Amino acid sequence: MSTPSSNGPLPGLPASGLKHDVEAGRCSTKEDDDEDRVSSPPGPFDITHTKNASIETLKRWRQAALVLNASRRFRYTLDLRKEEDKEKRRRMIRAHAQVIRVKGLSHLLKTNLERGISEDETDILKRRNAFGSNTYPQKKGRSFLRFLWEAWQDLTLIILIVAAAASLVLGIKTEGIKEGWYDGGSIAFAVFLVIVVTAVSDYRQSVQFQNLNEEKRNIQLEIMRGGRMIKVSIHDLVVGDIVPLNTGDQVPADGILVSGHSLAIDESSMTGESEYVHKDQKAPFLISGCKVADGVGTMLVTGVGINTEWGLLMASISEDTGEETPLQVRLNGVATFIGIVGLAVALSVLVILVVRYFTGNTEDANGNVQFIKGRTSISHVVDDIIKIVTIAVTIVVVAVPEGLPLAVTLTLAYSMRKMMADKALVRRLSACETMGSATTICSDKTGTLTLNQMTVVEAYAGQKKLDPPNDSSKLHEVVTSLLHEGIAQNTQGNVFVPKGGEDVEISGSPTEKAILSWAVKLGMKFDVSRSESTVLHVVPFNSCKKRGGVAIKRNNSEVFIHWKGAAELVLDSCTRYVDSNGQFQPIDEEKDFFKQAIDDMAARSLRCVAIACRQHDLDSVPADEESLDKWVLPEDDLVLLAIVGIKDPCRPGVKDAVKVCIEAGVKVRMVTGDNIQTAKAIALECGILHPSDDASEPNVIEGCVFRELSEKDREQYAKKITHYAKEVMLLL
Repeated sequence: MSTPSSNGPLPGLPASGLKHDVEAGRCSTKEDDDEDRVSSPPGPFDITHTKNASIETLKRWRQAALVLNASRRFRYTLDLRKEEDKEKRRRMIRAHAQVIRVKGLSHLLKTNLERGISEDETDILKRRNAFGSNTYPQKKGRSFLRFLWEAWQDLTLIILIVAAAASLVLGIKTEGIKEGWYDGGSIAFAVFLVIVVTAVSDYRQSVQFQNLNEEKRNIQLEIMRGGRMIKVSIHDLVVGDIVPLNTGDQVPADGILVSGHSLAIDESSMTGESEYVHKDQKAPFLISGCKVADGVGTMLVTGVGINTEWGLLMASISEDTGEETPLQVRLNGVATFIGIVGLAVALSVLVILVVRYFTGNTEDANGNVQFIKGRTSISHVVDDIIKIVTIAVTIVVVAVPEGLPLAVTLTLAYSMRKMMADKALVRRLSACETMGSATTICSDKTGTLTLNQMTVVEAYAGQKKLDPPNDSSKLHEVVTSLLHEGIAQNTQGNVFVPKGGEDVEISGSPTEKAILSWAVKLGMKFDVSRSESTVLHVVPFNSCKKRGGVAIKRNNSEVFIHWKGAAELVLDSCTRYVDSNGQFQPIDEEKDFFKQAIDDMAARSLRCVAIACRQHDLDSVPADEESLDKWVLPEDDLVLLAIVGIKDPCRPGVKDAVKVCIEAGVKVRMVTGDNIQTAKAIALECGILHPSDDASEPNVIEGCVFRELSEKDREQYAKKITHYAKEVMLLL
């Protein structure tokens, strides 16, 4: 059988198929192109740009053609298999090169990527002296003399100063220095008092504002030093530190990515671009001042303070504290308007009285005309004019309310000090005024109404409840092993065991700490559990998905995917559970038991978290790093391992505070991401919801239900909502 020539049509395809030969190029005529364009629609293998077609496209095209002696047919074209292998090698080389670069940089900085720098103060001081501290120079605040200068430039005060000077001169001229200075001196003293008090108040507000800014910038963050996670001030960060990054964190300094999973950074504060920038081995550089929008990662600090882009930017910015409250603006406007009107009236009166005087229409106390042309002496004219000017000045002094803006400033400053005494940080005076108009307070639950000190107080594994919850003797070794593996790997927390036999140190979010502490009591060896497997991919926990997962590969090449999150959501994804004998059993018949357990715990204000896993085929795991980073972990067909109930006690004094708000006419609403039963229990405990209240819609509503309502219904529901569950923000 003859083989087709290298330029002939392919068997199994029409001759026009040559037009679409990706690798041979386009060789049909223009007329053929036009005819084909009219007669046949684009096919699934039509390719617009053939020069740089992807390997996947070429492979799909070749697989669609029936070719005899394919090796000969494609002998002068691209070898796709070799090209794929070459691309894999390139990616591997790039990944290894990045690892080598990071390791080389850490070696130069004398940093252990696993344990961080040492906690030795001498080493930290050397780094601070060599690379600088994580602070930047602040512009000095305005001096007290500057505030004095600004205080007297108010139009109202300028009018009063002129009036005081005129009154002083006229008084001394008409009544002598002994008694004539009273009026002018009194006005001058009042103006001086207003200027000094205003300057003092503004100066103290400026100093307070600077202190609040310092407090705001003094962010506390966790870093790795000496093999354990410690909490330090952002100002204590030094070059060489290892810093974990989680969703919502601010990048504390310039650095390079050591490792990360689905890490997306919001760099809009530096670049102005609203698009999130994904960080990986190809783009590992992190800029201080940016926010972590999604994912998790670990960074090596390479620049701090003024040696960073953010430091240079902040050093050139000075924050102004000259903002006035809305009430101050309105009152100052009223005072200025009254002052202008008073000045206009005074000038009008002055003109009218002068005209009447010189036209002979004014008389003295004896009924004689005050001014007669050619007969009244100049000294008498001057005295009479001074009296007329004195009347005009008096009108100005009486009309201008010089004490009104000062009274408002003093009142708001007093309110600010009172709020500060109650541990409420007041950044602007206008906040005091705004808070006075508040009718509703929307409060988060965790850490606001509660102490944010969580402990596992109840646990279910298999078909039974663990009592006490840390009794590992009631767990089969299969469950224990999977729990230890899942909790150790599916966490952003850390467990540090001191060598001296001291208490174990656990770091992470409150929920992470509670679960890690529970696992340690069950016998988990954190470092050992992590060393027995390698993390392939991480799906960080976020408030939208209500769950977080991790894919790990054991040392024996088995792949497991572990999930942890809101109990009712994870339970819906489970098809099996592990019984007391360590056997996997269908969960259908036992699902009601687990749902009832969740409802019972939620009714007692416990946060319910479920832990589950599933095995995965190693061949289905993406081979290259780029595909692995985009891998969507399967969430179905899970095996339920355990459900735990975490107690977060109410903060002392919350119930009394809620009562005070309600008595003052301020409605308190709770916004939480917890189970609706847990939210109801906490609301009852805090006094937001009373036992006699109707704990159903619309008083209590879930976010998904609220979002499906029409705009009109939302407005009606919003007036009645007491607390809002399964959401992190309230839209009214």
